[in-house]
Amino acid sequence: MLRGSAWVFSGAVASCRGEGEPGETADVLSHDGQWLGRGLWDPEGDMRVRILTRDEGEAIDGALFRRRVSAAMALRRPWFADVRTTAWRAFFSEADGLSGVIGDLYGGRLVLQLGARAWARHLPELAAAFAAEPEVEDVQAVAELDARKREVWPDLPEAFTAAGGPVRVLENGFSFEVTPGAGQKTGFFLDQRENRKAVARYAAGRDVLSAYCYTGGFEVYAAAAGAKSVTGWDSSADALAAARRNQALNPVPVEVAYEEADVPRRLRLARDRGERWDLIVLDPPRLVTGRGNLERGLRAYKDINLLAMKLLRPGGILATFSCSGLVDGESFRTMVGWAAHDAKRRVLVLERLGQPADHPVPVDMPECEYLKGLICAVS
Repeated sequence: MLRGSAWVFSGAVASCRGEGEPGETADVLSHDGQWLGRGLWDPEGDMRVRILTRDEGEAIDGALFRRRVSAAMALRRPWFADVRTTAWRAFFSEADGLSGVIGDLYGGRLVLQLGARAWARHLPELAAAFAAEPEVEDVQAVAELDARKREVWPDLPEAFTAAGGPVRVLENGFSFEVTPGAGQKTGFFLDQRENRKAVARYAAGRDVLSAYCYTGGFEVYAAAAGAKSVTGWDSSADALAAARRNQALNPVPVEVAYEEADVPRRLRLARDRGERWDLIVLDPPRLVTGRGNLERGLRAYKDINLLAMKLLRPGGILATFSCSGLVDGESFRTMVGWAAHDAKRRVLVLERLGQPADHPVPVDMPECEYLKGLICAVS
């Protein structure tokens, strides 16, 4: 916290005055009584306090939420003025000053993803702050799945949880159908927007495999870029149905072949069958969920990357990603090196990729830099 982090974990709390309920305001003091910051309290959470202000005279209220939301959206608004992209991250947790709050905009619908139950009691004021912005027509709130698993949540007000139907949005001129608040994250992988463009530059004339394809973003871009063939694998039938709909919204001469599959198992089957591709995209879900499974998660990343390298024809391209915040960029690159060694392939890093500007990273909270990607030439 002294270096700028917004997180105060339970192990750092020596004592507290009063119990308090989740979401009440708490002042944080040093061992010698120096005031350090003010935030939202959770008496039972591993993260006891989420610091929201270091100004002792600043209250935590609707006015503070409004200032933070207004500043976050003012920063991003010029980037999306050409309306070729109508789905973007309007608010990114610690980066925008409200730890545990994510706001994703899909057309006029703003999906608030709350990462801590402490926010539940502040939802009306928080939603009002977003509703005051000109782009926002309505606000929908969801609790982050991991937060639901680790905490007992109160019921969120029905006015904010009623799910609307699907909406059609644009991303770099491509059309996508999204059901906000459903599926993974808030309904779409907004953080891969620029990476889809980057990978598509290598797709022309190539046989492309998109593993963990979710709702088909990489396939839409690859097909439009002139891929010879495109294949998508995912374990979710619902995601594949959405991917097919998104392909239909962006007609190109190349038909995408989708297959419901457990990706690691399907990669091994492809190896045994002698199947080959020229470009493979690996975009798995978060394989490292805590420090206790870091080593196991890195082994899982290594295994799928090793298999992908063996499935590439000489001169092939591997676009590989990790959305695990606990895996830093250098560890990810090292893992790819291990996979290359065991696969007996020569691998060159052509591009390093990350999250786009609407997912900014505070210099004093590198944990927010969760998305890493490499585009590699494999020979």
